[in-house]
Amino acid sequence: MREIMYLEAIKEALAEELERDEKVFIVGEGVQTGAFGTTSGLVQRFGPERIMDAPLSETAIAGVAVGASLMGYRPVADMMFADFLYCCADEVFLKAPQWRLIQGGSQSLPCVFMASIGGYRKLGNEHSQCPTYLALHNPGIKCVCPSNPYDAKGLLKTAIRDNNPVLFLHHKGLLGMKGEVPTEDYTVPFGQAAILREGTDVTIVATSFMTFWATAAADLFAGQISCEVIDPRTLEPFDLDTVLKSLEKTNRLVIIDEDTERCGFAAELGMQIMEHGFDLLDAPVQRVCAKNYPIPGGVMEKYVLPQPEWVLAAIEKVMQ
Repeated sequence: MREIMYLEAIKEALAEELERDEKVFIVGEGVQTGAFGTTSGLVQRFGPERIMDAPLSETAIAGVAVGASLMGYRPVADMMFADFLYCCADEVFLKAPQWRLIQGGSQSLPCVFMASIGGYRKLGNEHSQCPTYLALHNPGIKCVCPSNPYDAKGLLKTAIRDNNPVLFLHHKGLLGMKGEVPTEDYTVPFGQAAILREGTDVTIVATSFMTFWATAAADLFAGQISCEVIDPRTLEPFDLDTVLKSLEKTNRLVIIDEDTERCGFAAELGMQIMEHGFDLLDAPVQRVCAKNYPIPGGVMEKYVLPQPEWVLAAIEKVMQ
């Protein structure tokens, strides 16, 4: 099977859905050139009416997407950085997800808000966050965090075809990653986690870019500690059953997430395990997350963002 980059997988998914459905279009700042390479070249193929450069206004971009989806279109709003979602939080987290719920499901809102997440690029606090908690705290919007090219393409195609608003978050650190991607059409369903490594001693749930450190730790501990690594793929809907089934074997859980520790995905999952799988645990759940502090620029970010040694320490602690 051929190998392509993560960013190319995203671009392929967009191109195939634009070709498949004339109601699909892309709107955002610089999408005709492509800030991250995920939309570059599409305007030459589909024209400026469907690959629409927008002014420097996240509120306008998100508002166009919500309004167009209400009229039967399937817009992809490229927000560039997930940090910019704060600028249009009303449209993304109050209007789009809640209108359908308030109207009893009678109104479809098929729009995708696509944005880059993650640090480790020394870009400072307003270009380095992973604000997945925003989606988890606001009912009605789905949250997708692919960790490899195969999932990036398949999950994006699923998102565009979904009749609900979807937050599609691609990590800047993964854009150049290569992986096997089929040439034929396929989708990856929401709410089905992937088991990246099988193990018997400890379950590690890792999101997006953090899956790299989780699998690396599993390989490092091979022969000493048997780690089962789970990639949720989607945080909403979330596949809790796969985690609970894994805990039936391992009885220990480490959660690795780049969002802040307080009130983030790791906190939510830890509480769900307490509610639905407490009797499976032989040790307290361990979390590896960003500190509750603004992400500094330059080399100082390593004191706030999760580090590989934090992962190793958490695994060793849960095994004590």
